[in-house]
Amino acid sequence: MQDASLIFQHFPDLTEKQKIQMEQLAQLYKEWNDKINVVSRKDIENIYINHVLHSLGIAKVMSFKAGSEVLDVGTGGGFPGIPLAILFPETNFHLVDSIGKKITVVKEVSAALGLKNVKAEQIRAEEVKGKYDFIVSRAVTRMKEFYGWVNSKTNAESKNSLDNGILYLKGGDLDEEMNELKRPYSIYNLSDYFKEEFFETKRVVYVPL
Repeated sequence: MQDASLIFQHFPDLTEKQKIQMEQLAQLYKEWNDKINVVSRKDIENIYINHVLHSLGIAKVMSFKAGSEVLDVGTGGGFPGIPLAILFPETNFHLVDSIGKKITVVKEVSAALGLKNVKAEQIRAEEVKGKYDFIVSRAVTRMKEFYGWVNSKTNAESKNSLDNGILYLKGGDLDEEMNELKRPYSIYNLSDYFKEEFFETKRVVYVPL
């Protein structure tokens, strides 16, 4: 199994506490994956590149300010929310998924890591009542549908370097999908930040709301 050194290469300014938390992720997810399958069996060996570093691609686009509120929709076992919560301990993360056993894993992993800035809830995205600065996700559906779920859930006032909106991890050719949306957007290629082959077709899509 990979170790966390890959994360430390790309994020050299982590505190000792953050390094320990990153190092704990692999074992925690391996243990929970044996009970509740939240990461594919072949992926668990590559958890740091395929899941942790991929999640942290959002951090290359947006460095959340202290006090920011972030909603992670369809978080699964906690991606991208948990790695981002480690990286931004002063930002509040609300991780939601409609599948209860996945939220169980999120709660247990967050507790084991001592993350005080993570709230996990079994709920559908459309039913979430709060207001957030950013909504993050890893390709749970096509952007047009995702936009319909979350476009009313952002705070009116922006305090980060980008206006409040969606930061969406997606792969492949996005032209057709984004044209369906008929809204302004920006695409950031993760290959500009991470040289590993896995990231050649991976992107962060930003849609201001």
